Amino acid sequence: MKTFKLFLMIIGISLGSVFFYSCLDDDDSYSLDDFWIEIVTVVPIDETTYYLRMDDGTTLWPAATNVPFYKPKENQRALVNFTVLSDSVKGYDYDHWVKVNRIDEVLTKNIAEDQGSKNDSIYGIDPVEIAGIWIGDNYLNVYFKTYFGGTEKHFINLIPSSDKNAMFEFRHNAYDDPKSFNQGGFVAFNLKSINTIIENSSITVKVKTYEGDKIYEVKFAPLTKGNINKDETDVFYEGLK
Repeated sequence: MKTFKLFLMIIGISLGSVFFYSCLDDDDSYSLDDFWIEIVTVVPIDETTYYLRMDDGTTLWPAATNVPFYKPKENQRALVNFTVLSDSVKGYDYDHWVKVNRIDEVLTKNIAEDQGSKNDSIYGIDPVEIAGIWIGDNYLNVYFKTYFGGTEKHFINLIPSSDKNAMFEFRHNAYDDPKSFNQGGFVAFNLKSINTIIENSSITVKVKTYEGDKIYEVKFAPLTKGNINKDETDVFYEGLK
């Protein structure tokens, strides 16, 4: 399975230009020719001002941006291409000052309601392949692959599970979209409504795959700044809702 670094490298290539990746703490100085690509949570301050929070809790202040008209939203995950300008500045509560080169919002959803006997018809039973699944910043991040036709937007959800062996079910409704090509999809589910989130604990997620039902145990990783080594995933696709 591809590593998370390779996932970010593939994203970087898809966004164009040269890719540079390392832990932020690896560098004593930064070059404007270098950039990082990270999945982050956007934290709005007002309608136009925001900062970025990485999965390990590291905070990034957009001191400069190539996306001046970006409108931040609460509880929004995003894929951000950024250049580090400096480390923390005295008097400011941010770990790094950065220039945002590009920001692409990731499909971000709350846990959906259990509709009982209607779950299959509403949320679907179409299979997927799970290429990566992890928890970061109290979001369940899922990179999956399935078949798309480009005629219908697919419906992706996380719902409470009726299976005693799983807490949640990952659901996919393709709405009979033709199976023309296989493509990756990326989605983040907000887990902040779960009252039992404890560092180093885990959740279980049932997924209908092409090989049958599988249950994934996903751990809540401890927040350790500078520790941004994750496994898995690839690129994401915007034909979802």
